[in-house]
Amino acid sequence: MYNITLIPGDGIGPEVTKAMKQVVKASGVDINWEEVIAGEAVIEEYSTPLPDYVLDSVRKNKVAIKGPVTTPVGKGFRSVNVALRKELNLYANVRPVKTFKGVKSRYDNIDLTIVRENTEGLYAGIEHKVGDYAGETIKIITRPASERIVEFACRYTRENGYKRLTGVHKANIMKISDGLFLDVFNQVAKDNGILRKADGASCDLYSDDVIVDAAAMNLVIRPEEFDVMVMPNLYGDILSDLASGLVGGLGMIPSANIGDDCAVFEAVHGSAPEIAGKNIANPTAIIQSAVMMLRHIGEMESADKIEKSLKEVFAEGKLVTADLGGNASTSEFADELCRKISAL
Repeated sequence: MYNITLIPGDGIGPEVTKAMKQVVKASGVDINWEEVIAGEAVIEEYSTPLPDYVLDSVRKNKVAIKGPVTTPVGKGFRSVNVALRKELNLYANVRPVKTFKGVKSRYDNIDLTIVRENTEGLYAGIEHKVGDYAGETIKIITRPASERIVEFACRYTRENGYKRLTGVHKANIMKISDGLFLDVFNQVAKDNGILRKADGASCDLYSDDVIVDAAAMNLVIRPEEFDVMVMPNLYGDILSDLASGLVGGLGMIPSANIGDDCAVFEAVHGSAPEIAGKNIANPTAIIQSAVMMLRHIGEMESADKIEKSLKEVFAEGKLVTADLGGNASTSEFADELCRKISAL
């Protein structure tokens, strides 16, 4: 039995995490869910949306999965997602983006992963006012953090059978900060045997780099050409959402935040309070995040069962949620997925 921290979240969070738990159980994995509450529900009591007991639980169990958590706007609280990443040193954000047959998209063969540096860049939170005249944010790019995330991306590329590793940057303008990231990318990729084509790389595995605005354009024009893309924090935030829009939206996309000691898997879409309690939310994002979690803990067979069953449900198109053009409820979708899993 595995002990895993569960953060249900706000809004539709409890509904989609309930569906996720049902599906994971059907796959045959025995998990003791240690449920802890974060978000709006605990602010009044603890004066923070992220009490210490949440962090303590994740540190103890090493693995957590979370639903969407609301961060109040304009009230001075840090984003729960950002705080988790910083406090637990979850330096790698991993967002696989794949098309599913049956899910409406202009594309039919996308299979890429965005690897985002999670701890620094413009999200380091170093900012201040210059009187009433300006606000200033300091962008931090360090060699150790850049080396660590590119090393992670190199391993991920090899372990998942991808051919192309792309570094994304804006070194043509930010020559010092992004220039450092690009230099590190080229050196670490080379040290890991992932060479540029010009340096004699084979067609089976090679590296290249692209400026971030060109990356955005090319993701829309020919996303099928990308495999693994590694980049600083802000670019990863923007491009991962862009990429999700190519395959059905944030409701479809899983996410993992991985560090040396802990890993937190999450649905990155909003808490959608306007539909909370109506049993109509799409739980695919957190179910796919659970697939990533199962692979992380070594439960490959169960992860494969869930993924194969998802493909069947989407291909048939009979029991999908409203955002995907169907009329199935959250629980009906989960029930159908469990039936598929049981039949395997």
